[in-house]
Amino acid sequence: MAEVQVPAADDDIDDSRYVSGLPGILGVVDVAIARIEAILLAIGVLLMALNTIANVVGRYVFGNSLYFSEELNQALIILITFAGISYAARHGRHIRMSAIFDAMPPPARKPLMILIAVVTAAAMFLLTWYSIEYVQTQASRGRLLPAMQIPVWWIIVWAPLGFFLTGLQYTLTAIKNVVHENIWLSTSTMEGYDDTREEEV
Repeated sequence: MAEVQVPAADDDIDDSRYVSGLPGILGVVDVAIARIEAILLAIGVLLMALNTIANVVGRYVFGNSLYFSEELNQALIILITFAGISYAARHGRHIRMSAIFDAMPPPARKPLMILIAVVTAAAMFLLTWYSIEYVQTQASRGRLLPAMQIPVWWIIVWAPLGFFLTGLQYTLTAIKNVVHENIWLSTSTMEGYDDTREEEV
């Protein structure tokens, strides 16, 4: 039996130096998605930290909280969540129930991984469709956030974008498994386990 290659440890992920293993225009799309994910997550986390710090300083130093702080953090949590699902898919970090997959011989794992990626991509695109309909419904109601006085749909527009990017990521994963020899959990993560690292508690 051929030895399964183990993916390199990628605890310190730096998407600014991400290079796609996909050919041609697919590689360009893959890198573009990585940049979009990194920018959205960085902006979301930094703004949430600044907003929380400013609110604490305002409350304990000046005696007044920022009236919009809670709503802004809710909006940023939605942004981070839906940008994060695509990011997790890119790095093969989603929870997998792989007992059957792991018990199968390597030649059978490859088509199963392609099937898993295609079905997951289809599910993400279906959720994209439903979430677009939901955003349109909210937009038609014209509701505003009480404190920030912005339309509610502005903060949920990240849901269809996140589902769409995740669907693209799983589509690219299926393609990578078709065009490359090894089994890939994502466009950047090869299937396998690293027994050399200490087990997390």
